[in-house]
Amino acid sequence: MALIITQDGSHSVFSEQYGVTYHSRYGAVTESLHVFIQAGLRCKAAVQPRLAVLEVGLGTGLNAFLTWMEAERRNLTVRYTALESAPLSLAEAQAFNYPEHLGLPERRPDFCRLHDCAWERAVRLSAHFWLRKKRMPVQAYRPVQAFDLIYFDAFAPGAQPEMWTEAVLRAMYRALRPEGILVTYCAKGQVKRTLRAVGFEVESLPGPPGKREMTRAWK
Repeated sequence: MALIITQDGSHSVFSEQYGVTYHSRYGAVTESLHVFIQAGLRCKAAVQPRLAVLEVGLGTGLNAFLTWMEAERRNLTVRYTALESAPLSLAEAQAFNYPEHLGLPERRPDFCRLHDCAWERAVRLSAHFWLRKKRMPVQAYRPVQAFDLIYFDAFAPGAQPEMWTEAVLRAMYRALRPEGILVTYCAKGQVKRTLRAVGFEVESLPGPPGKREMTRAWK
């Protein structure tokens, strides 16, 4: 893993295995706020104060950390499940500058707790945020609860096509409650066609810097 600085000054890493970065080179924090917080979490938080969130691809922990901070600001209760088959080490995670970039240097210990807490069980990280990390590929996951929101943050279809199959996206549809939503940075036509084929209503939204569009899908 090679640490990189994206254009907004926040960190990401380059995966030599897949040949891609974990976040947009145009801005890691900017992308996550645009795609997952603005188009996903805030959309659902506007109508309900308690949310069950599933993230496909914990990665650097940025989306989880942003969700935790947003839950506290908005007085939400979030139960967050994150799937990751190849987690980063705590030492790797400690290099990321997300708390400082967000103007929250005092929350660095919390960002580290997110990476260091136990796997395979729900951990209460604050009064507003519970985290359950599961070390497994999405193909092996069988949800035991219904989710209100899915952050689908796998590597792009060109790098990791097995993550974007009809079987995987159908499982995501089934994992959502009625009116639940899935958000992803990916706007490829084939992905949107597959989402529609498994039952989603699909809308294209303006993308973050460097991308013309992103995708939000409704059950």
